[in-house]
Amino acid sequence: MNQYVNVTVPVPEDVLLSLRVESDEFATQMKALTALKLCEQRKLSIGQSAAFAGMDEASFIKFLGQNKVSIFGSGMDIAEDYMNA
Repeated sequence: MNQYVNVTVPVPEDVLLSLRVESDEFATQMKALTALKLCEQRKLSIGQSAAFAGMDEASFIKFLGQNKVSIFGSGMDIAEDYMNA
C-alpha cells in the first residue's frame, strides 16, 4: 500500500487567472506534466509516473504520445541498453 505525502506549492493567483483554471484543475495538470517529465527523464517508470499522475498506465501512455514522448526512449538509450545486456 502506497503512502502519500502532501506537498504545498505556492502559485500566484494571477497565474491561475491567466490560465483560466481553478486551483484543483491546475494541481491535476501540474501532477500530470511533472509525471510526464520524470518519465521522459527516466527517473520514474511508466507505472510510477501513471500512479503519480492519477492515471492508469494505458491513459498515461496515451498522454505521453499526445505530448510526443516516446515510451521507447531515444535510439541512443536502446543501443546503450543493448550493450549493457
